Amino acid sequence: SFASQWLHLRRMRSVAPDANAFPEFDENLRDAFIRETELFVQSQLRTDRSVVELLTSDYTFVNERLARHYGIPNIYGPRFRRVAVHEEHRRGLLGHGSIHTVTSLATRTSPVIRGKWVLENILGAPPPPPPPDVPELPDRADDGRMRSMRERMEEHRANPVCASCHSRMDPLGFAMQNFDAIGKWRDEEGGTVIDASGALPDGRSFDGLSELRDLLLLRPEEFVTTVTEKLLTYALGRGVEYYDRPAIRRIVRESESQDYRWSSIVAGVAKSMPF
Repeated sequence: SFASQWLHLRRMRSVAPDANAFPEFDENLRDAFIRETELFVQSQLRTDRSVVELLTSDYTFVNERLARHYGIPNIYGPRFRRVAVHEEHRRGLLGHGSIHTVTSLATRTSPVIRGKWVLENILGAPPPPPPPDVPELPDRADDGRMRSMRERMEEHRANPVCASCHSRMDPLGFAMQNFDAIGKWRDEEGGTVIDASGALPDGRSFDGLSELRDLLLLRPEEFVTTVTEKLLTYALGRGVEYYDRPAIRRIVRESESQDYRWSSIVAGVAKSMPF
């Protein structure tokens, strides 16, 4: 339940990828996406791993349907089993199809939604709401050529009103652009090679999801703080307020000596003044 609330897995029941664009998507795949992430988070909790391993872990859970979607061979039957992940881009939560699907539109990916999801749920720095009546970005250039997603998003960043937020969101979303709207890996989009490079708000650059993950791991306390905030929100049944921040910082600080293990953070929440 915590994972569903934090990672927006509940939205998986209502997402509807376009049948013409993604004919391979069906209810079995939808259920498999949800189950993979639930089993993964459950495994991390029960074995009391470091919270940071949510981003780095080299295993996941698949059945035959999901393994075929990911291109993992020799998995048969409906039963889920733990398998090793050999591709860098499939490591941790950011390699899960559930995350890619709930952060996409029906017919295409959305770097904006994905970037916003990363800011909110990984970095704990949600952007402000968008201004009203933002127009749709045209798919084609003036000469009729189909434009890449990156070209379309350049328009938003060229507008000073939009740039303050999009300069933070879009690069994070583009790091995941190699995943299509149902989490399948691709190297091209509309015949154009995907450019997954970008930079964090502090100027540090990356090229692709693996390099973005490496940058996030340089400051693991930022991700741990986000998880702690989400867990405290779940435990309290209310949003976190400014007066809860000292308790969150204390939980993170005290859990560092225990490698940010789940037990240390859960205990810290239970012993905190807000709880």
